[in-house]
Amino acid sequence: MDTLAPTRRRVLRLPHIRAHNRAAVLHLLRRHRRLSRAEIARRTGLSEGAISRIVAELRHDDLIVEQGGEEATGGRPGIRLQLNESRFQAIGVDVQNWETRISVGTVTGRILENHRFRTPPGADKTLELIADQVESFCRDREEACPQAVGISLRGLVNSDAGVLELGNNPAWVHVPFRDYLSKRLGKPVIVDNNVRAAALAEYCYGTLEIQGSHCLLFVMVGEGIGMGIVLDGKLYRGPRMAAGEFGQMVIDDSPGPERHDRPGCVENLASNLATVERYQRLVGGKSRSNPGSSAEQVKRICHLAMDGDLPARKAVTESARSLGIGIANAIWSLDAEAVVIDGALTDAWSLVSAAIRDQFADGRRFLNFRNLVLRPSSLGGDAAIIGAFTLPFAGMFSTESAR
Repeated sequence: MDTLAPTRRRVLRLPHIRAHNRAAVLHLLRRHRRLSRAEIARRTGLSEGAISRIVAELRHDDLIVEQGGEEATGGRPGIRLQLNESRFQAIGVDVQNWETRISVGTVTGRILENHRFRTPPGADKTLELIADQVESFCRDREEACPQAVGISLRGLVNSDAGVLELGNNPAWVHVPFRDYLSKRLGKPVIVDNNVRAAALAEYCYGTLEIQGSHCLLFVMVGEGIGMGIVLDGKLYRGPRMAAGEFGQMVIDDSPGPERHDRPGCVENLASNLATVERYQRLVGGKSRSNPGSSAEQVKRICHLAMDGDLPARKAVTESARSLGIGIANAIWSLDAEAVVIDGALTDAWSLVSAAIRDQFADGRRFLNFRNLVLRPSSLGGDAAIIGAFTLPFAGMFSTESAR
């Protein structure tokens, strides 16, 4: 007897198709900034009549506006459309171990305002301070206050429930960020892991070659190492919201009882702390690193390396080599088109990229590495906070969520 259940396929009904097409138009305008109706029709494959109906609906909702016209080519110049940024503003919160940053930003990735405070040791106090800061900001802006909040967190995050299941701080366990803040603020609150949020920002606002990739790997190197995976424009979180724990990948086996944070894992070989400790050993000093200062120390080591300092060059290239081995394994598995690296280590990019590429197979023989894009983040260290205030918009621009 065949016990396999029949495969169920989702039928796209008319409302789903309309929502899909609407999201596709918004996505194009976010990516290309300004387009005419004719250009949108060409890029989507929809008829100009269908585009006119979608545009009329979006204009009625005040989500897009008309701006100027195209250069004349013998006929009547077309009016160009763009997103109405005043309707697409959100508050982003990026909670780091030592500092919390709160920013207001737009759907085009622009940061309008920044606030920072020292992150308290306790999760309850951190939640309270975030709420206080957001409420203070909204009182100052009154009616202009954004209507949604996105939260970027370090650790294992259940984005469906809005819960930090396990933070980098061992005391932060099952912290209900969404429930607490949405009740306190009276606004929608979207919560995700910091690396996933940063990957989303890079995909949305990075270079065109990154935005067009079917498989993007975003690697964030800090005191830990994480990977955000974007497949066909959609974040991949995994069935248990735990995808991307790249730092735990073991690339150098060593005997011992450890089942996580093993001596030979990428994080222990290529993180900021690993680079600082490696450099200190090479110069015969003692490591004075801590999570709050390791990024600045790695930047200093990178600058020394670029100036020709031999211990600094060795520390940087050995960290990059370990990082490259891990990235190569991920590329073999996922057939990625683009890899973006974020972190202080990219300050010595010419050394880092060369050491990473040395771990890749010859692209002429192996398709996995042919025409692979490898580059540092184009967001200047702001990827996580930009990703945070982008989170509330994600569903509106996703053709997947419209199905």
